[in-house]
Amino acid sequence: MATLLEQVDAGAQSRSSAVGRNPWALAARRLRRNRIALAALGLFLLIVVLCLGAPLYAKYVAHVNPFPPNLNGQTVVNGKVVPVMQQGGGTLRLGETPIGPTWDLSHYFLGADGVGRDVAALLLYGGRSSLLVGIGSAVLCSIGATVVALVAGFFGGVTDSLLSRLMDIIWAFPVFLLAISISTELLTHSSGFQFGPVHISASSLWLPTIIIAFIYLPYVYRPVRGQVLSVVNKEFVEAAIAQGAGNLRLIFSEILPNVVSTVIVLLPLMIATTILTESALSFLSVGVQPPNVSWGTIIQDGTDLLYTRPWVSLAPGIMILITVLSLNVFGDGVRDALDPRAKLRVEG
Repeated sequence: MATLLEQVDAGAQSRSSAVGRNPWALAARRLRRNRIALAALGLFLLIVVLCLGAPLYAKYVAHVNPFPPNLNGQTVVNGKVVPVMQQGGGTLRLGETPIGPTWDLSHYFLGADGVGRDVAALLLYGGRSSLLVGIGSAVLCSIGATVVALVAGFFGGVTDSLLSRLMDIIWAFPVFLLAISISTELLTHSSGFQFGPVHISASSLWLPTIIIAFIYLPYVYRPVRGQVLSVVNKEFVEAAIAQGAGNLRLIFSEILPNVVSTVIVLLPLMIATTILTESALSFLSVGVQPPNVSWGTIIQDGTDLLYTRPWVSLAPGIMILITVLSLNVFGDGVRDALDPRAKLRVEG
């Protein structure tokens, strides 16, 4: 009997401590219990670290400069010095074919592309560009859409109507059609993009970052605005107004903390989406521009070698798949941690 009472008392104490605990701490605790989400996060961070270490791999491991063509280069395979560009196959042995994967980290681990460049080193450098553009555009999009949603939802009326109609106009265009149109227009000018004192060259990673952030503004704006509209008439907001709080304090101290969880849930999913978008645009030659490379440009370079050296295109495709999959799994875990009711609704 005493043991039963102790268990009941311990359960009551744990429930009371959970009730009084910070909701962010509770969300972090739920996330820590989700081993699949943490494993996905660890996989994504591993990819980020590997890509950030691209210069170290190229200089100290592969001993190559992966950007200039290396048509007359040589490498070592099984202790023998062989040319990077080998004699073509078939009976006539016409043309040249780049060396295939050696599975040796120090000598063309994934082989060479059509101009003799080390695919493994390019893959890591391309990952840096894809991740920078994907993460940067998702963060810019989330910040911009959140600010616009806060202004529209808080002030309402004409302000809300104008901003919502502007977002509807962007929403009306197919994503890739709009991105290709804007990219093509800006890339046709050798000077890139210029707005007042701000100048972005055509080869800068900022150009695809800003374009992708712009086309996805409505996708973040709409759910955040809905949250703002549900919070703006709550009792604690009315209490702050009664105490004489100004508009800025109401927006950033009362409303923003109650909608930021929606932005946090959307962020990893947006990063996955923007990485896919960047890769698609780069594959179509309207994304990342030379001398930079990305996973999309490497896939494009390998299309002519699909039958002879498929790893040139397969390797970046696999990296995109793993990165996007890990971000989606982690995003689902964040959603379940911040809003456990969503999981119950899905299971129900």
